[in-house]
Amino acid sequence: MKTVLISLKLFSMERLVGIGEAAKALGVSITTLRRWEAQGKLIPEHTAGKHRRYDLAKIKPETYHSAPDERRTMAYARVSSHDQKDDLERQKQVLELYCARQGWTFEIVSDLGSGMNYQKKGLRRLLGEILEGHVNRLVITHKDRLLRFGAELVFAICAAKEVEVVILNQGEDTTFEEDLAKDVLEIITVFSARLYGSCSRKNQKLLDGVKRAVEEVQGC
Repeated sequence: MKTVLISLKLFSMERLVGIGEAAKALGVSITTLRRWEAQGKLIPEHTAGKHRRYDLAKIKPETYHSAPDERRTMAYARVSSHDQKDDLERQKQVLELYCARQGWTFEIVSDLGSGMNYQKKGLRRLLGEILEGHVNRLVITHKDRLLRFGAELVFAICAAKEVEVVILNQGEDTTFEEDLAKDVLEIITVFSARLYGSCSRKNQKLLDGVKRAVEEVQGC
């Protein structure tokens, strides 16, 4: 199994300040701070412009210590229909085994529904947790398990919230054609009902034709 890590850490959590603020935080003069630096007692960082910057979390950790990262790993699994429940369980087992082997504290969220549906309960909960800052890592088996179209938008949200995305397999999902066929059927069902009415003969004739095409694809 090929594992791809998309590192989306964007910002440093260090508290870096100039020499004046650092001296004030330590209760000493700027001259004293410079003397400590000359004596090697205090080593500042330097910006690209060669300006000194001091990490308060290091020079005064009792006040500016970094808070522990209480965010957790969330793994997401999805299938399109009820007759794929066995595949859903396999996805969850793969995710559970992988996360456990990494030693991560994790939670698995799953959905049973089309990859075209953005209102699935599990997906909405996952996005809510990410936006609230409760997640530091998202794990999925395949990219299209997240959404059929629009996964890149979710990845962009992850980037903004400093969430690492782990995709266990970059290859083609074995259920891709079957899921895609069902997604297409769902789209046509919705639009044909709007055009002709859910009980019209035209609507039923169109759906029967699409269903036959889906069955042919699945039988190949």
